[in-house]
Amino acid sequence: MNRPNYLSSEKIHLFIQQALQEDVGDGDHSTLGSIPSHRKGKAQLLIKEPGILAGLELAQMIFLQYDPELKVELILSDGQEVQAGDIGLRVEGSAASILTTERLVLNCMQRMSGIATKTHQLNQLIKHTKAKLMDTRKTTPNFRLMEKWAVWIGGGLNHRFALYDMVMLKDNHIDFAGGIPAAIQQTKSSLKSKGLNLKIEVETRTLDEVQQVLEVGGVDFIMLDNMDYATMRKAVEMVAGKYPLEASGGITEENLKDVAECGVDFISVGALTHQVKSLDISLKAF
Repeated sequence: MNRPNYLSSEKIHLFIQQALQEDVGDGDHSTLGSIPSHRKGKAQLLIKEPGILAGLELAQMIFLQYDPELKVELILSDGQEVQAGDIGLRVEGSAASILTTERLVLNCMQRMSGIATKTHQLNQLIKHTKAKLMDTRKTTPNFRLMEKWAVWIGGGLNHRFALYDMVMLKDNHIDFAGGIPAAIQQTKSSLKSKGLNLKIEVETRTLDEVQQVLEVGGVDFIMLDNMDYATMRKAVEMVAGKYPLEASGGITEENLKDVAECGVDFISVGALTHQVKSLDISLKAF
């Protein structure tokens, strides 16, 4: 299946390995104590509320990494719109293996589906504009890989994955560096000395700061942070397409449409990953 470029099989395998170690440890003693090792079983993933499904491919990988003898049938697909009562997948094989992996599968799929659902919902509000919805680094430690995957499945764009793959000069960087010109010039010098070719984005809080970035130049994106609509529209006029513009800070479902209509290219929304209700999904024997 097509995946974002940061999602290698090795990284997914490592995530599953660590998650199983966290949850299973030296053994699932509830299952080991009550279920004969030879017992076979079947279970199906039951969707219990409407939304956008995410994590099916991951669920299959979890089942098979824990027990390659399991048979997993994907009935639906990641990114598919679902309703209560839909069946996402069926798994068959060792009853003990199904029981031990059940919670990890559900934890991942419920959260990923909640994120994909919210991303899809917000995208619908701005589809009449050129603005693209993006995530942020406001993610759950050790679960970023899956949360950003869920945004992607829901139709959003992934911003930088982490601190190492893009430069973002935010307000504190600028203040500590001694201002926008110093922050940009020192960053470019540092990247050159290290042989790094990374995109540079600069956060601006005022029209004066936007003008400073335009005068210094040599960046790839300008962020408009917590600006009101009038200021944002003026910034769009000032930049005049020289750099892509990202609106950020204080973006809510209520004001997203108005922000998009200001003419920005991207809108980053931290709430996609840190204020999301998980989708209700269960795994039931049949």
